[in-house]
Amino acid sequence: MQDRRNEVSRDGSDRAFSVEFLDPGAGVVEVRLGGKLAFADAASLWTDLCTHLTPAISGDVRFDLSAIESIDGGAMALLVQVKWNLQTAGVRCEFVGGAGTVQTILDLYEGEAAPTPRPPHVPVGVFAMIGNQAAAGLREIQLGLAFIGSMVLAFAGVLRRPHSGNWHSVAPIMNRTGADAVPIVLLINFLVGFAMAFQAAVQLKQFGANIYVADLVGLSITRELGPLMTAIIVCGRSGAAFAAELGTMKVSEEIDALRTLGFGPLRFLVFPRMLALIFVMPVLTLLADLAGVTGGVLVGTINLDLTLTGYIQQTQRAVAAWDVFQGVVKSGVFGFAIALISCHQGLSAAGGAEGVGHRTTAAVVTSLLTIIIIDAGFTLLFFELHL
Repeated sequence: MQDRRNEVSRDGSDRAFSVEFLDPGAGVVEVRLGGKLAFADAASLWTDLCTHLTPAISGDVRFDLSAIESIDGGAMALLVQVKWNLQTAGVRCEFVGGAGTVQTILDLYEGEAAPTPRPPHVPVGVFAMIGNQAAAGLREIQLGLAFIGSMVLAFAGVLRRPHSGNWHSVAPIMNRTGADAVPIVLLINFLVGFAMAFQAAVQLKQFGANIYVADLVGLSITRELGPLMTAIIVCGRSGAAFAAELGTMKVSEEIDALRTLGFGPLRFLVFPRMLALIFVMPVLTLLADLAGVTGGVLVGTINLDLTLTGYIQQTQRAVAAWDVFQGVVKSGVFGFAIALISCHQGLSAAGGAEGVGHRTTAAVVTSLLTIIIIDAGFTLLFFELHL
């Protein structure tokens, strides 16, 4: 017979608990618990139990609770967990001797219940994953179309009653999404024009066609790269901010509070953000065009031995007003798409901080994909119209 008694003092007092492990030789290991068990004794109690009660133990295990004077929920949860661990490993266990408050707490923690087995992991096949993703994509498209319909109705309501629109928020949002984004837009587009001119110069020098660097940079920046790079910057900067703001408001029930107060979230939150991006994107695109051409000018005057006047004149001959207007039109549509997708994802958030993070990521990814698709569509349209 193995007999071990362990007494642990808490907080300097004489209160203690005792644990005895008895093996009467009848195939049953008895664990006698006594004294006052509290959560503060959890570490010592857990060490004693895990040391003597291993999954490889032979025979049944009986926990005798008759000598326990008092026990709190933390200590009882620990005992139930030890019992469940042994039962999961195939050892038969039971609680005996519980009475009064001890039995009440034991019932509260379902000590007599069998452990709930973890569901087996079922691997998902490739085709199942593709099907699940396709179904999720279709649901997102359905929700997006419903959101667009709701937005059209909200816009019609604003047209009927202009005073119901949240007009005073448009200017501050324009300042955040437009003025605050000017430095990063200028820097990135300047570097894009600078790098493009360097790459073009390597090839054009071989044919003595240095002057055509101005044509390449001017047309590429105004038609494609200016609006596209600006949209990508705004998507990662303002689009993510819109999704995170509205998502946080959604999970914290501020959106429900607005509805209770009679403020429609589409008119009050989405409408001013959409207007702000539609207004600022063309301006940012024009600044991006200027910065990109400036980067090309720097390369042309320093590396290609071109004069400043000659480079600017060649750019004017190559770039027409319609080329610049193409980029402006694209940028307005980009701004509308970014605001619509970001606000939709933000208002669809659920599940706390994790849900907000998921929707913010989805807003950026979906916006980038949509921007590329819209840009390709405009390119094909202008090509077919010979514009």
